[in-house]
Amino acid sequence: MLQIFVREADHIVLSENNSLVHVEAALPALWYDLIRPSSAERHHVEEALGISIPTRDEMEEIEPSARLYQESGAEIMTLTALTNLDGDGPVKTPVTFILKDRTLVTVRYADPKPFQMFVHRVLRSNGSSSCASGEEVMLGIIESIIDRMADVLERIGNEIDLISREVFRSKSKSSIKMTSNLQSLIEQLGQKGEFLSSVRESLVSISRLVAYHVAVEHPTTKPSKEVRQLTKLLQRDASSLGDHAAFLSGKINFLLDATLGLINLEQNQIIKIFTVASVVFLPPTLVASVYGMNFEIMPELKWGAGYPWAILLMVLSAALPFLYFKRRGWL
Repeated sequence: MLQIFVREADHIVLSENNSLVHVEAALPALWYDLIRPSSAERHHVEEALGISIPTRDEMEEIEPSARLYQESGAEIMTLTALTNLDGDGPVKTPVTFILKDRTLVTVRYADPKPFQMFVHRVLRSNGSSSCASGEEVMLGIIESIIDRMADVLERIGNEIDLISREVFRSKSKSSIKMTSNLQSLIEQLGQKGEFLSSVRESLVSISRLVAYHVAVEHPTTKPSKEVRQLTKLLQRDASSLGDHAAFLSGKINFLLDATLGLINLEQNQIIKIFTVASVVFLPPTLVASVYGMNFEIMPELKWGAGYPWAILLMVLSAALPFLYFKRRGWL
């Protein structure tokens, strides 16, 4: 799908006719938005701007040099965006920005929510939008992406705080139930960790893109003061959010270690109980073994109080070690 946005008077509008010939004849296009483009749509934009649009495989390249480069007088920059942030887990998708003079081309194979929010905002701006060039449109989209990341990180932080309270304030008296709850918390922490890894990867790609755009020289156009300020703001925001994501990742690692430690303590407590029980009942077993021997000469065999004496010895041999362990604080 191809959406063409033009600047009419002092605001941005969506062209009713997506024919490039018609639009170029009326108003110059400000932003070409290619969503899962067909080969014909790609060819139209390439012909109109004299550029080569990267394929989906090229957009998914990992090397920064393959994602950030100049060609035919245009800046071609790709970042990693995230979709399904409100669902089970984020899905990474590449988004390419192509700046040629004052025109922007975006190529994407998904519809991240920040794009929807940005389009909705600029179409309802009624002249308050400052997007007078493709560069400003690009920075506005990146700002929407960063704002979305900030909301997601705030939500994840609140969820991690809830998990932290569950870890350190568990009041379950059943060891089996407590261990099961902690294992469930480990799964939740793992999911949050994967979520944060995707967010950090996206923020790193944004930082690289903005830094590259700032470093590129523009001989024909000079960025305005507002654009320079917005660029610096985006760099600071991406960096601070990256630091916050790193802090949350560290907190997840701490909670994961604490949860595993609590599970180990609970299991050790169970093993401790069995160990103490075996030690406590070892002396009575010894007494029973002695009086179970079939020797002819045993003084207690003819003794009327022999049986009660043996029972008393077994009880004392079990109670004394138990009281000793209890006094030493081993139980």
